[in-house]
Amino acid sequence: MNVASAPALGAHPRQLKGIDGVHFSVWAPDAHGVELCLFEPGAPLEHRRVAMQPTGDGVWATFVPGLAPGQLYGLRASGPWSPHTGHRFNPARLLLDPWALALVGDTARLALQTGHACADPLHPTQAWGEHQRDPADNAAHMPRCVVVDAQAELSAGADIAPAPTIAAHRVVIYEAHVKALTRLHPEVPEHHRGTYAALAHPAVLQHLQRLGITTLCLLPVHQHISERHLIERGLSNHWGYNTLNAFAPEPAYAAASAEDPAAVRAEFRQMVDALHRAGIEVVLDVVFNHSAESDLDGPTLSWRGLGQNRWYAMGEHGVPHNFSGTGNSLAVSEPRVLQWVMDSLRWWVQAFGVDGFRFDLAVSLGRDAAIGHAFNPRSALLGAMAQDPVLRHVRLIAEPWDVGPGGYHTGGFEAGWLEWNDRFRDGVRAFWLGHHGTRGELATRTCASGDLFHRRGRTPTASVNMVTAHDGFNLADLTGYHHKHNGANGEDNRDGHNHNLSANGGVEGATGDPAVLHRRALWRRALLATLFCAQGTPQLLAGDELGHSQQGNNNVYCQDNAITWLDWSQADASLRGFVAGLAALRRQHPGLRHARWFEGVGPQPDIAWLDTDGQPMPHGAWQAHDRHTLAALITVGENGAAPTERLCVVWHADATPVTLPLPDGPWAVRLESASAMVNPGNHVTVAGRLELNEPGVWVLVQGLHASQGELPGRP
Repeated sequence: MNVASAPALGAHPRQLKGIDGVHFSVWAPDAHGVELCLFEPGAPLEHRRVAMQPTGDGVWATFVPGLAPGQLYGLRASGPWSPHTGHRFNPARLLLDPWALALVGDTARLALQTGHACADPLHPTQAWGEHQRDPADNAAHMPRCVVVDAQAELSAGADIAPAPTIAAHRVVIYEAHVKALTRLHPEVPEHHRGTYAALAHPAVLQHLQRLGITTLCLLPVHQHISERHLIERGLSNHWGYNTLNAFAPEPAYAAASAEDPAAVRAEFRQMVDALHRAGIEVVLDVVFNHSAESDLDGPTLSWRGLGQNRWYAMGEHGVPHNFSGTGNSLAVSEPRVLQWVMDSLRWWVQAFGVDGFRFDLAVSLGRDAAIGHAFNPRSALLGAMAQDPVLRHVRLIAEPWDVGPGGYHTGGFEAGWLEWNDRFRDGVRAFWLGHHGTRGELATRTCASGDLFHRRGRTPTASVNMVTAHDGFNLADLTGYHHKHNGANGEDNRDGHNHNLSANGGVEGATGDPAVLHRRALWRRALLATLFCAQGTPQLLAGDELGHSQQGNNNVYCQDNAITWLDWSQADASLRGFVAGLAALRRQHPGLRHARWFEGVGPQPDIAWLDTDGQPMPHGAWQAHDRHTLAALITVGENGAAPTERLCVVWHADATPVTLPLPDGPWAVRLESASAMVNPGNHVTVAGRLELNEPGVWVLVQGLHASQGELPGRP
């Protein structure tokens, strides 16, 4: 068993020479001095400053007797102001401790708290190199750090129900936003809607269980702030990819008061406990590629004020690199920054009971300063996660790209990592929605993209398959809009992806045309069926099972309103039941979730591909753009055991009907997405041929028990 321990840096109650107090420490290697500022509740300015002392290796520390958990504090750092060399110290600015375990105070307009003098932070015009230090004290506008008893928190974390044990090939991920998922849920009490408490409500847990979800992946729950351009437009950062504190849950997602961070933490733990007891893992989307300080026109809140040149990966002329698109990529090659990331990850596992992490723009975490910030899958940080006794057993999921040079690396991470697979997303969309998708591409993607992941000892589960995600169109809009409609974001529709591989069925947006609605429904069920019947790890976007639309907006990061809040009152109950059936089908049949790579050889191959004539696919037919019907025969057993059945999976995207000859014997039809039929126990049978009259996915099953053709479950 791992022994839980608190981060070494930060503020921790301690006894020194028999005297109770608090020990404070922070890393600021280029500072000339660091002061600890102590606050009384509600006071605009500190009542006491304590000079911290250098203790070596860039760490400053002090012990203050008589203090206890609940004490409010902040930091000030002095040093050179030299923008062109990257130094931006300003002791007039109150700073947050990067290792603070809790914050209190208003954060709504923190993006305007610049360290440099700026007449209008919403509309900066001065060149970065001309910035001058702002001498005004801003303590009255900053939140306070809170001293927390870390050992008590770790003890509370140990009391959370243990995580369920879920084999990798049985994982089904559900990507959701805490607030958007439950804000309009009619069965959740009003004062709990949109909160951690709502996720623990029986109605929500039962919904996830009915869908067969094993793993709930939450969009960022680290405490975060909104950027200045959103403040200017009267919007907010709904998604939360702008971390202010990497150790504390976002208080806006709590039913508990934000002024009671202990209650917020307790509510978060209760959520994790309830999900674990329901058999569901909790994975957090985390952001360590940049911080909330944005580019050099942005605020000085913590890291920049403690030493920009050390906390950020610096380019030329005192400007941080921009691998994330925000202008302030964190220096994860720096050992202390690496320590901060690792401390945060371990804290969420041990103090909050979470079961894994999805890393936003994870390539940035593998950029190695020693090789010019190129991506290294064995970089110090990625290697540290792999061997850490706390983290090596949790789920690690990479978004395998960033926006920097050479930033695309799908399939490039080491064994043990799962990766978002955008090639699955694009290949499947193209096949179903008329964008020149080929059968060869579909076959590769539905076999866990072996061209990308079958290397370095990785298994098919490394591919996190998705047809939609929070970023981009959701399913209803993917099949309802040909173009993005992002006007509500205030950027004249310039933001968001332009290459969506979407289709509208003949009408852009909402319509009552029965033919268009029928066509869209066929596509949606086919896309979902392709997802659940593919090898790899399926990921479902919250709301896709309900038919939720975001009104054609494919970049809803700033829409904290009915655009993103799932409308449960208008949920498509039949679609929800269909998705639940797909998950059940996947659970029942090992051929839909094989834990090994297919080989396709031998007298009874694990997989064989058939053309529309029922014969093996000719080599030259894989890339034909005029054929969109494909069948696969899959014959595998559970966990490597001898097979007891074989499956025939058929994907038919052509509008023209096709008669598909079937291998000999009767076949039980378990899935026919065109008619919305999915029933693991249904024994409707076909033999000889299968009539494919509308686009859809079919799964047929044939038993191998006594004689060829015996149906599973038949006496």
